[in-house]
Amino acid sequence: MPREYDFKAFDGKSVHVYVWDEVSKPLGMVQICHGMAEHALRYDRFARYLNENGFIVFADDHRGHGKTDAEHLGYSDGDMFFDTLNDEVTLSDKYRQLYPRLPLVLLGHSYGSFVTQAYLMRYADRLSGVVLMGSAKMDSPAVAIGHLMAKSGKPKEAAEKIKRLTFDKYNKKLNCKCFVSSIDEEAERYLNDPYCNFVCSNAFYESFFRGLKTLYKKRNLKKLRVDLPMLIVSGASDPVGGYGRSVKRLYSMYRRRGVKKIGLKLFDGCLHEPLNDTAREQCGEAIKNFCLEAANKPVV
Repeated sequence: MPREYDFKAFDGKSVHVYVWDEVSKPLGMVQICHGMAEHALRYDRFARYLNENGFIVFADDHRGHGKTDAEHLGYSDGDMFFDTLNDEVTLSDKYRQLYPRLPLVLLGHSYGSFVTQAYLMRYADRLSGVVLMGSAKMDSPAVAIGHLMAKSGKPKEAAEKIKRLTFDKYNKKLNCKCFVSSIDEEAERYLNDPYCNFVCSNAFYESFFRGLKTLYKKRNLKKLRVDLPMLIVSGASDPVGGYGRSVKRLYSMYRRRGVKKIGLKLFDGCLHEPLNDTAREQCGEAIKNFCLEAANKPVV
């Protein structure tokens, strides 16, 4: 099991952190930025796999999530998207100071992948590589509509209408228990986890949608570090990624912006969480190999 501790964020908030660091001769570090309505400990299996391959792993429970905000899941004071971005930068800096010679790869999943996209606009100099998982180019009119819906609701109340138009709609179209995985056991594990499957607040969505609206502005895309290696992985049947279409649009956008080394892997039959679906071994291996390459180590 990982070590756990809390750190004080820039605004004094306690943020819960997990560290998997039982690695005798570390080759690098991987920072995991988890998704919406889940928590960092769900990545324990994958983190231990990375440990076995020479990587120290660390991850926090984001604001409104997990042990950071266990008493009011889905809500936290402040500007949740951008405050979470600041937390990720703080964690990056902490571990770069602890291990100054080790390269750092940032892996963002789903909501965390959009936080990671924002990270790339200003803080990419800290990284040796980035992985976007369960992501998309999220620039459709639905973002503006969702933002208006969230702004019109009471901040602390659950955004039930947005949930119906997104997660419930995904499940209905896929005719499955939960859009996170095509494996019933994995879907049940997610649904029964007390730190998962909650409805985020209007305040969360207002901040999230506002953050999304900044990601694809030309002035921000000009700040991309085109020499930073990037890997995009997704389930080919992930509704968040438009069943592959929006994932390919994200990949094409980065290619057009001049990113020199970028890979795209879509895993057939997989839904939103390829690390918890039928191709989890292939997905895990692809990410591990990318991390080895980012650390300038031979792929084995």
